[in-house]
Formats: sequence, structure tokens, C-alpha cells
Amino acid sequence: MKKRLLYLFLMASITVSAQKNIYESKNFDDLSENHKVLAIIPFLTNLDLKDEISRNELKRLEEKEGYAVQNALETYFSKRKRKKKFSVEFQNTKNTNAILTQKNITYENIDVYTIKQLSEILQVDGIISGNMDINILLSKGVPTEFSFLDYFLGDSNYGRIGIKISDGVSGKLLWKYEKKINKKTGKNTNDLIDRMMKLATRKFPYDREKKKDRNKTKT
Repeated sequence: MKKRLLYLFLMASITVSAQKNIYESKNFDDLSENHKVLAIIPFLTNLDLKDEISRNELKRLEEKEGYAVQNALETYFSKRKRKKKFSVEFQNTKNTNAILTQKNITYENIDVYTIKQLSEILQVDGIISGNMDINILLSKGVPTEFSFLDYFLGDSNYGRIGIKISDGVSGKLLWKYEKKINKKTGKNTNDLIDRMMKLATRKFPYDREKKKDRNKTKT
């Protein structure tokens, strides 16, 4: 019984912490009223590895990590979408990346394009993007050895990730979620995204249940 209460307390604490790291624009409803399709683009990654590697290799690994997050988000949204949890569709990332390639937009230069430009090129209503600063290769998995003290105190931080949703027409930020990456956040990229998005489920702006709650508040 005590173990169960402790578990519930920890889960509640983690959920509250997640919600504190979430921003939503007060104009979200107005700006997203006609949103039907969103595109997920590769995340911009900054790697700070202890290993001595060449600049070219570092860039290659950063790109790999950025695409890994893009894929993990698509996987998460696809699973939830099958349960009809969202009010929008998500563009297939293979199509997203193919269109970007056709327009000579690469991982190296995508950051020079505005949200409005990318939305027009991809023909979507909004863009899901983000940044990640990490000191490990998350796609390969985080170290599994740790003490209980590390687990509860959240020691051995590996960096930070931020997920953003922006309106395609105005280019304005609609929603943002930031989270530290440590031994508690998941064993790899897919696990990390799955866990952090589940914590933010009731705060995700396109979640159908959240939309119902918001409409009830207005009436």
C-alpha cells in the first residue's frame, strides 16, 4: 500500500512539473481555428560529446539525432491518432523530408527559413519543430546503471529538449513544451518522446478532450 501511494505521489509530482514547463498562446483558438494538417520537421540538435570526433562527424551525428526525434514524434502521434485523440492530421514525415529536399532545404540550412515559408512550401497549416541540447547519443540509449538516489533526485542530466508548434499563416508560437533529459525520462528517443508527450497529454492543444474542456469553460 505504501509503495503504491509513493508511486502515485511521484507520478503526480512529475505531471505537475511537466505542466509547469508548458506554454500555450492565449490566442491559440483563434490562430488554430482552421488548422487541419501539421508537419513535423527535423529537430535542431546541439551535441556536446566527451569523445573527440571530427567536426564533420559531429554534424552527422547531430543530424541523425534530429531526425530520430522527428520520427519518434510521428510514431507517437500515429498511435494516438488511431484512437482518434487529435483534431488535426500530421503530414507523413517521408513526404515532408522529400518536399524539403526537392526545394534544396537541408538539415544545415532549414533554420534560415521562416515558419511561414516552410508552411507554404510544405502546404500545411502549422509546423512542429524544436531544439535539443544533449551530451549523449539519445538514439543509442541512455546509460542504464544508476542508484535509487540518482533516480529520485534526477541526477545525471543529459540535456534538454524543447518542442514547439507554430502557426503557418502568422508564424507565431502557439505551444511549447520543454523538458530536461535524464535517467528518468526514457531509455532512448522513442521512449523519451512517448513518456514526455503522455505527461503533456491533457495540455496538448489539439487533444480532443482538452478542446472539449476549453469549450465548456467558454460557455
